[in-house]
Amino acid sequence: MNNLFSKRPLLLFFFLTALILLGPYRDSRVAAIDQNTYKNLKIFTEILDMVEKNYVEPVDSDKLMQGAINGLMKSLDPHSSFMTAAMYKELEVETRGSFGGIGIEITLLKDVLTVVSPIEDTPAYNAGVKAGDQIIRIDGKSTKDITIMEAVSKLRGPKDTQVTITIMREGMAKPKDISIVRSIIKIRSIKTKTFDDHIGYIRISSFQERTGDDLKKALREIEAKVNPLKGIVLDMRNNPGGLLNQSVEVSDAFLKKGVIVSTRGRSKSMESKAVAKDDGNEPTCPLIVLVNEGTASAAEIVSGALQDNGRALVLGTQTFGKGSVQTVIPLEDGAALKLTTAKYYTPKGRSIQAEGIAPDIVIRPVKQAEEKEPPENQLLRERDLQGHIKSPKETEDKPEEVKKEPDDLAKDNQLKNAIDILRSWDIMKKNLKG
Repeated sequence: MNNLFSKRPLLLFFFLTALILLGPYRDSRVAAIDQNTYKNLKIFTEILDMVEKNYVEPVDSDKLMQGAINGLMKSLDPHSSFMTAAMYKELEVETRGSFGGIGIEITLLKDVLTVVSPIEDTPAYNAGVKAGDQIIRIDGKSTKDITIMEAVSKLRGPKDTQVTITIMREGMAKPKDISIVRSIIKIRSIKTKTFDDHIGYIRISSFQERTGDDLKKALREIEAKVNPLKGIVLDMRNNPGGLLNQSVEVSDAFLKKGVIVSTRGRSKSMESKAVAKDDGNEPTCPLIVLVNEGTASAAEIVSGALQDNGRALVLGTQTFGKGSVQTVIPLEDGAALKLTTAKYYTPKGRSIQAEGIAPDIVIRPVKQAEEKEPPENQLLRERDLQGHIKSPKETEDKPEEVKKEPDDLAKDNQLKNAIDILRSWDIMKKNLKG
C-alpha cells in the first residue's frame, strides 16, 4: 500500500510516538516517554500486525488506523475528534454560515448522540426537533459508538435529499422517526424587531464569521428607529454557540469595560483574557438576556460576561454548560485534529463547563394549550356580517380599543416577562431610590 502505515512496525511506532510528544502545537520541546508508554506502543503494533495477518477476512490498513485514531480521540471528551480532509472542509464551510444539512447542533451526552439545539428556521427546527432529543438511529442505523464527525457526515448532504432520524425525548413512551428533507442551511445569525414602549429585540441564533458586525449594524438600526431606546432584549435561547472571537465582539458591543472571558489550559499559550474596550457607542439602556437549556458555548460566554459585569439580567432556564475550547490543528494531508485545549471562565472566574449559566430570574416556558374550539374573536356572529342592522350600542361612541399583545408575546411567556420587566424598569428604579 502506498501510505505511511505500510512500512510498519518502525514508521508506525515513530508516528504514534510523535503524536504523543508533539501535542497541540507540534513545538520542538523534548519530552521523556516512560517505559509504560513504550510498552503500550509495542503492544499496539503487535495487535495491529496480528489483526492484519490473522483476521478472518482481509482488512484495510487505513481503515484500521482511522478506527484507532477515532478511539483515541473518543477516549478524551465528546468534542475532541479527528477530521478527514472532507470533514475539515465541511467545518470551514459551516463557520461561514452556509452548508447542506438539516440544521442541528449535536454532542455526545453519556455516549448518546444528543441535540444541543435545532438552528432556527431550518428543516430540523421546522420538523419539531428539540434541544435534548436523543438521536438513537440515523436512516435506521444505530448511533451507538458513533463519533460526532461521523454523525455530522451522515446528517449533512445535498439539498432536497432525505434523512430519517429516530429520537427519544423525555416523556416519550417509544422512539419516534422524523423524516427531514435537507436544505442549504444559510444561517442568518441576527434578527431584530421593536416593541411598544421603546423596547428593542435582538435574536442571535448562532455565532458566525460576521455576527459581531451584524449585531452592531442591528443596534444602529434599532436606535435610529426607536428614540429614546428604553430597553433591549437579547434572545440567545437555543443558540448552540460558534466562534469564540464573535462572542467576544458581541459582549464588547454592550460593555465599556471589564473582563469578557478568560481561558485556561495545560499549556501557557492557551491562557488568555479578553477585555472590553470603550468605543463610545455602546447602548446604555437596560438589557435582559434570554437563555435556556439550548444556550451553549459562545452564547454562554456572552451571557456570563454580561451577567458578571452587572450589565444585564439573565432570564430563563439553566444553560447547556459547554465551556471548553477546541483548537483545530490542520494536518499535512488536509485532515485536521479538533482538540480540547482549554476551558472558558466568566469574568468572576466561574467555570461554564458542565455548570452552565444560572439565570438571575428563572422563568420556565409555558406550553400553549391546544384550542379545542375557535377563540371568541374568531367566531362568526351577526355583527360581523357586512351591512347588518346595528345595535344601539354600536351607534354610541366607541370606547378606546384595548391594545392587545402581539402574538409572539402571547405565545412566549419568557419574552413577555422580559418585556414587562423593561416596561417597569423606571418605576422599579424610582422605588429603589425612594
